[in-house]
Amino acid sequence: MRNSMSNCCHVSRGTIQDQTSTISKVSRGKSFSEKNMVLIEGGEFLMGTNDSEGFPHDGEGPVGMVKVNSFYIDQYTVTNESFKEFVEETKYITEAEQFGWSFVFQLLLADEVLKENPRWAAQVPWWVPVNGAFWRQPEGPGSTIKNRLNHPVVHISWNDAQAYCEWSGKRLPTEAEWEYAARGGLEQKKYPWGDELIVNGKHQCNIWQGVFPHKNTARDGYVGTCPVDAFYPNGYGLYNVSGNVWEWCGDWFSKDYHAMRSCENPKGPETGVNRSMRGGSYLCHKSYCNRYRVAARSSNTPDSSTGNIGFRCVGDVSKPANGLGR
Repeated sequence: MRNSMSNCCHVSRGTIQDQTSTISKVSRGKSFSEKNMVLIEGGEFLMGTNDSEGFPHDGEGPVGMVKVNSFYIDQYTVTNESFKEFVEETKYITEAEQFGWSFVFQLLLADEVLKENPRWAAQVPWWVPVNGAFWRQPEGPGSTIKNRLNHPVVHISWNDAQAYCEWSGKRLPTEAEWEYAARGGLEQKKYPWGDELIVNGKHQCNIWQGVFPHKNTARDGYVGTCPVDAFYPNGYGLYNVSGNVWEWCGDWFSKDYHAMRSCENPKGPETGVNRSMRGGSYLCHKSYCNRYRVAARSSNTPDSSTGNIGFRCVGDVSKPANGLGR
């Protein structure tokens, strides 16, 4: 049975805390480039859900009218290739590298790696803290991104994502901006494409099929991450806003978000412990963590990183632009 208090898709670093990291400083980058970005014209939309499939404990509702200003948003989550460019230019060191480990889903690990990393997260034992796992080595030493340059970069903490945004002249989206863009112009639909998970026999996103966490049949074509341009885009031209990887948002997380938010350009609470995440990941499954729905929410500590957390960026319209539109 689905567990409304649990999230199989991620785990916090604080569950196995044995080191501290120092946030690498990155100077403010240039004005952002609108390449592979879409201009989302401001407007009003019904945010949140009252759907029975939702998780009230996550603060998915109640539904309310929200207004957002125009903004640019990446069509794709940030790729390994783009993050590699950032690191090569700035010499940035991610928090996973500083801590010396990051969480990897057990079924993605070879037997020898599991033997070398016998620890696991008690509440979610399918997550293994793997020594040497970070964005360039997603499954630990011996793994590589060589053939995954067009996949989303993972093992990225909120702080890491912020550093990339500083360098690129962008920022992380607010939850309201993310949901407005992810809905693609549709009103109160479960998914970016409508209410049916599978359309005409075709999978629309990269999530778990089979029995979680023991067997993934990969009927959608993928066990782990997929290329950022896989599947069809939503009505605004955004790819993989459901499934593939969780996406960091700029807001502090609160389960009371919808009750306390402003109706115009809400930015979440001023302080908090966890940062918000949206979109679900390749590990989401309806039987346990049905959070690949557009209104679904989750969170993690700003220093946490896993093999299914990435991000996409937004840019303010007030900044120099080349006139891209949706």
